[in-house]
Amino acid sequence: MAQIATEAEQAPAAAPAHANPAPLGLCGFALTTFVLSTINAGWFPLTTSVGVVVALALAYGGLAQLLAGMWEFKAGNTFGATAFSSYGAFWLSFAALFIPGIVPKPEAFSTGLGIYLLGWGIFTFLMFLATFRRSVALMVVFGLLTLTYVVLAIGAFAGSSGLNILGGYLGILTALAAWYTALADILASGKAIFNLPLGVRS
Repeated sequence: MAQIATEAEQAPAAAPAHANPAPLGLCGFALTTFVLSTINAGWFPLTTSVGVVVALALAYGGLAQLLAGMWEFKAGNTFGATAFSSYGAFWLSFAALFIPGIVPKPEAFSTGLGIYLLGWGIFTFLMFLATFRRSVALMVVFGLLTLTYVVLAIGAFAGSSGLNILGGYLGILTALAAWYTALADILASGKAIFNLPLGVRS
């Protein structure tokens, strides 16, 4: 009995289980994108909704996603760490654009905003290429997000309200796809009564 007790004491303790941070990052991204996109689509006026967007961009889209990215680093997920940390920084920087004194004259802001959105579109396209061996769900999220950024960037350069509205609807579809992917991950992590397919690729 003493030998058994000694072996039990010497056995390494099981590593504590860690939750999957991806659903948090996806939900933070989805909700903030959805709210901003409904404004871009013309459902609500920006003048009465900008405060809500900034608050979400700082707290949920920004801070929550940034934390999810840091936890993905700890989990060893390079893709998740890069994506969530980057888009958390995107929302924080987007909120900063509305700080008084940051935004220049409207005509200059349109060009700067176009360059800003185009840069994020290029980054998102690179991330889209990295989803090809992951899942169809992630491919849809990053594919739609790439289109959203590009359309909004062109709209900003051209001063086109029509393209801004189109970008808004693409953003809404992106948010819905991200919510779906988050829910599928949440259901897969517990004893759910049903699961949603992600189309995992190998």
